[in-house]
This record gives sequence, structure tokens and C-alpha cells, in this order.
Amino acid sequence: MGFRCGIVGLPNVGKSTIFNALTAAGIESANYPFCTIEPNVGMVPVPDERLDRLAAMVKTRNKVNAKMEFVDIAGLVSGASKGEGLGNQFLGHIRQVDAIAHVIRCFTDDNIVHVGGSIDPLRDREVINTELILADLETVRKRLDKSATQIKSGLKGAKEQQAFLQALEKHLDQGQPARTMELDDTGRELMKELFLLSAKPVLYVANVSEAEINRGNPWVEELKQAAATERASVVMISGSIEEELSHLEESERRDFLDDLGQSEPGLHRLIRNGYELLGLITYFTVGEKETRAWTIPQGRKAPQAAGVIHTDFERGFIRAEVISCEDLIACGSEAKAREKGLLRLEGKDYVVLDGDCMNFRFNV
Repeated sequence: MGFRCGIVGLPNVGKSTIFNALTAAGIESANYPFCTIEPNVGMVPVPDERLDRLAAMVKTRNKVNAKMEFVDIAGLVSGASKGEGLGNQFLGHIRQVDAIAHVIRCFTDDNIVHVGGSIDPLRDREVINTELILADLETVRKRLDKSATQIKSGLKGAKEQQAFLQALEKHLDQGQPARTMELDDTGRELMKELFLLSAKPVLYVANVSEAEINRGNPWVEELKQAAATERASVVMISGSIEEELSHLEESERRDFLDDLGQSEPGLHRLIRNGYELLGLITYFTVGEKETRAWTIPQGRKAPQAAGVIHTDFERGFIRAEVISCEDLIACGSEAKAREKGLLRLEGKDYVVLDGDCMNFRFNV
């Protein structure tokens, strides 16, 4: 479905290292600014223990995870909104993603130069937020000029649009990202039309040292407090650990994580949080030939869910046979679930829940 999460950050914060481990893409990661110029793109499977258990239960021949698309975007510097560094390219690439994973350096290493001269997560967060807000202010002011012309011509709704744009301009001018502005239905529609950079949902990724992956550090706590002011979350990851994990065989990874006191790779947390950030849920189709996880936005109804598989399924939708994955796994088979009456038929108005196992009936 093309859900894209852009990985951004100042140069040398570990952004490309984390992307490299995410995708095992082998991209260049070096200790100088603007190593990443064109964005690197990778499709990453979403880890889901439920899918693994369902596939094992039916002894499926082909297990297919849901996927997220991650985009490694060039490092940004102060002044990007005015074209400094790779600013114009950076901002252009951000416009094409659905959400932002903002990597912030929360570790010390004398061998890796920090573009700001020191470690300061709050300053780094502010640099990128400010550049996005400045770019958005330019967009809003251009739209305000247009609305003034529309009011003179008597266009219906132009005054209401101007009032919203003026409120939005004031909000941005106070250093607040567009995503923190309270919106009514009209405001939400207008916001969609503006395609503002600071309106995109953000997840902060605190890149810490290997020694601090379990306990964190004061920089991480500062970042969490700052993120809370915009209702954003923070995921703590050690880029060096994830890079090492990416080079290990599957059998060696578990021992390595056990030695570190970690239950799973940090990248699994990042992927899941990115998935949640975009408001996505998973439903499953289960069979011996294939067991697959499908991605849909939360709140979608059964015909729309069917349309993710094939547009014909949505057009000819009759009903869906549904059971929660927990109930199906507990029963051990679809036949036993059917005997217990746990499989139910749902119609066109059914809102799909995360973890539903679904079998669609439709007319061709």
C-alpha cells in the first residue's frame, strides 16, 4: 500500500547506520556530512509473532509479513529552508513520506564528528523542527496571498479559509509544528490540501551507545520530555548494536541479545512504533498455501480490507468470515474453531480489528 516512513536527522547521528541495519541494504555510511544525497529506499518486514504462530499452526508453505517502506533522507543542516546544504532536496524528499523517524544522537564518540560541535539532543531536535516550520510558513503565507485575492472575487468559503490560515500562521510563527494544532473538520480538510512538512507524524529515535541500551542516559530523558510536549514518542536504539546484529547469522543473534539483556532487536521496536505512528493495523489470511499479514489504516471496513488483496474483492464483496487470531490459535485449527461457533459472518459495515483472520466471499 506504499506506507513510507522517512528517516531524517542531522549529519553523523547514525541515521544511515540504522537504515543500513533495517534493510541490510549495504548503503554507504561515512563520517562526513551529506554522505547520503539521494534517498535510499528499503522495504522492511513488520515483525509479528501472531503471523509466525498462525503459519506454524497450519504448516503454511509461504509466510508473508506486512511491510513498511523506509526512506533514508540526506542529513539536514540549519538553513535548509533557505537552500543551505542539501536543504531543497531534503525538504522535497520529506514531502513524499507519510511519517518521519527523526534520529537524534544521544551518545559520545570522539571518532565521530558532530556537525553542531557537541552532543545536544534538544538543540538537534529544534534544528530540524525549525527548518520544517520555516518551510511551512512560506507555504502558508503564499496561500494567504491567494485567499486575499479569492475574498475580493467573492469566492464562497474564502473568508473562513483565510481565518484558518491566519491562525495556522500564528501557530507556526510561535515555533509550534502544524501537527500540534487543534483542528475542526474544516481545518483538517484545509490542512490536507497544504501538505505541510511539520504536519507529518513524528517518532523520535534516540541513538545511544551499546553500554547504555538498557538504562538510557540523561539525554534520552530530556528528549522524552521534549517529545511529550508534541505528543510524540521516543524509541531508544543503539545503532552500533543493530549494525552488529545485521552481520550475524539468525542462530547467533539470540545469544548476542541475551548477553545484552535485550528481548528483541531495537529495530523491531522501531518498525512497530512506525507502524503505530501511521495508525495502521494488521489482519491475516490463513491457509496451507499462504499465510499473509495485510496492512490497512485503522477504522477501515471489511470491503476496503478486501480491496487491499484485489480491487475485485471490494467491488464484489458479499461478506467476510472472521475470527480473531487469538481464538483461532487457541482452537488449533479452523475446523475446531468452526465447531465451537467462533467463526462469524460480517457484512459491509464491519470495522476490521487488529488481529482479525478473514476469509472474503465475493461475486466476480
